[in-house]
Amino acid sequence: MRYYLIAGEASGDLHGSNLVKALRQEDTEAICQGWGGDLMSEAGVQVTKHYRDLAFMGFYEVVKNIGTIRKNFKACKKDILTFKPDVIILIDYPGFNLRMAKWIKAQGIKIAYYISPQIWAWHTSRVHSIKKLVDRMLVILPFEKTFYKQYNYEVDFVGHPLLDHLAHLPSADDFRIQHDLDERPVIALLPGSRKQEIKKMLTGMLAVVNDFKDYQFIIAGAPAIPLAYYRSLIAQEKLSEAFSPKVVNNQTYQLLSISHAALVTSGTATLETALFNVPQVVCYTGNPLSFQLARRLVKVKYISLVNLVLDYSLVTELIQSDFNKKKITFELNKILSKDRRYEIQAGYADLRKALGNEGASERAAAVIVGLFDV
Repeated sequence: MRYYLIAGEASGDLHGSNLVKALRQEDTEAICQGWGGDLMSEAGVQVTKHYRDLAFMGFYEVVKNIGTIRKNFKACKKDILTFKPDVIILIDYPGFNLRMAKWIKAQGIKIAYYISPQIWAWHTSRVHSIKKLVDRMLVILPFEKTFYKQYNYEVDFVGHPLLDHLAHLPSADDFRIQHDLDERPVIALLPGSRKQEIKKMLTGMLAVVNDFKDYQFIIAGAPAIPLAYYRSLIAQEKLSEAFSPKVVNNQTYQLLSISHAALVTSGTATLETALFNVPQVVCYTGNPLSFQLARRLVKVKYISLVNLVLDYSLVTELIQSDFNKKKITFELNKILSKDRRYEIQAGYADLRKALGNEGASERAAAVIVGLFDV
């Protein structure tokens, strides 16, 4: 069969790549095309648009780039009509994918949605259009199945694909040697995956580096962002040359595997950090207008997936004005202490149990291929 996938972010590219590998096992004649990134391309997808050209954060940024976004919709529709897929797999990225779904349905093409939009956080009314448009919703967080059931919509909880990916990672034994790291414990900085996000988050994170000279800070570079961009941001800070952070590109998991603690931008990275058992402080700051609008719309108590899945505040979240040097320093010192580390890591064990077993990609592929069973 012919599969068209739409992923608009780094995490979607990762999960899409593993899904495609599973699809090829389930359907040996699978032909895959779509929008994604390098990992999906390596898995055998003919990627016609890279996600680095798609991501715009926040309400203000979307309005400012509305012309480009409209062109993207037009280009995607044309690509789909040319490819003539049997099924379209939407991967997260709701701002774009939910709008595309309405058009796709009108073309009579089946829709599988892998990784539910976070409509449980805000805009819950979208569940009604999802019921009409999506032939199969595959969710990866345990509470999502319960959420959809409130609206009489049966979805498939397939487990979290990160569990599969992390279980098959190669050893990072030579990581310290490869990057010329010394023996000091490592504090990882995960500032996000988009330029505008990285600039805001990394600037705040770097402010505390000089106060933790017994540790070495390493920045996790996003796959689509040049190293020169990170270095330009580091150069703007007044950091001692001896303690200036290194940047490792596209090796976030290897970095987390040797990290003692982390400052993490809210998003999938909070869950990834937890699955590596690394105590973390969750950080977020954005455009003030976008944040004020979001605060009025969002209906959840937490911004990190760790706290959302556990349904209590395990990891500290420093949001907007709380994301400042004084509070970052205080919270980072706390997670470096023995008692707080034990508390967080005990909570991480419960988190793993809640996320289900390995095999999410395989279960998702079986459901999607099953759409065509007679």
